[in-house]
Amino acid sequence: MELHDVWFVLIAVLWTGYFFLEGFDFGVGILTKLLARDRTEKRVLINTIGPVWDGNEVWLLTAGGATFAAFPEWYATLFSGFYLPLLIILVCLIVRGVAFEYRAKRPEEEWQRNWEEAIFWTSLIPAFLWGVAFGNIVRGVKIDAHKEYVGTFWDLFNAYAILGGLVTLFLFTFHGSVFTSLKTVGEIRERSRALALKLGLVTAVLALVFLIWTQVSRGDTKSLVAMVIAVVALVGAVGAIKAGREGWSFALSGITIAAAVAMLFLTLFPNVMPSSLHEEWNLTVSNASSSPYTLKIMTWCAGIATPVVLLYQGWTYWVFRKRIGTQHIAETH
Repeated sequence: MELHDVWFVLIAVLWTGYFFLEGFDFGVGILTKLLARDRTEKRVLINTIGPVWDGNEVWLLTAGGATFAAFPEWYATLFSGFYLPLLIILVCLIVRGVAFEYRAKRPEEEWQRNWEEAIFWTSLIPAFLWGVAFGNIVRGVKIDAHKEYVGTFWDLFNAYAILGGLVTLFLFTFHGSVFTSLKTVGEIRERSRALALKLGLVTAVLALVFLIWTQVSRGDTKSLVAMVIAVVALVGAVGAIKAGREGWSFALSGITIAAAVAMLFLTLFPNVMPSSLHEEWNLTVSNASSSPYTLKIMTWCAGIATPVVLLYQGWTYWVFRKRIGTQHIAETH
């Protein structure tokens, strides 16, 4: 296996980690409006992800940086062609981070309510747009012979990509509701389990249609195996949450995300960004990659730094592993 193939796999792993971790905190952000009945319950939901949300975003920064360093042509075409959707996502992530930090800085109810509204919308919009972006990457976009995107913003909102956006939106919300049931106690836990069951059924239908569409249009035997794993894991996650096994449900929903991302990258390889205009204009792991020497240095750096990051983030989750409820929220800030 060549180093550019290795880095294609590593980038897939980074995106898997990002969607697994950021997926549930996007979901929790969306649940602040769907699940919480009052501002105390909103504070419970926000507190479940308060210690970890910023660490989850490190995976996005690493995935973007790795793409820039390992596949500069892919990075350039992707970020120029998808400039406006990615800018919207970036703005949402910035506002979302500010909302988490500033929400409790002042006691006025209107101040806090506005920031909580911002948390909801800046969780929902990226959850949808990430699916749209990856749907277009897999489907192929208008790339010319100069490796430049020549389509328009509205070309990105085709039926396949919109379905992909709905899948990620519902999958992340389901993932977040399972996480909420795992991290809370009392009535909010029971309601999050009931909501997770409903969301899981809708997610299963949308995901099945999207994955079958992907398999029929671009899949092979390996992607079929990944698709089966994703579907079985999602059904298992729904069954586990119905049985009250939140831990198993969360693990299985994570496997669903991992298998779905694996399927998308398997359908891409050896391409990194197909051209819908001509196959010879596809960006591949070979014509979009950096030099072998660059990839070699990156491999050494990743081998040293990655275990440290994983140990630190795992320790963070261990420290903040306990459940919380409304009784743990002070009456005043």
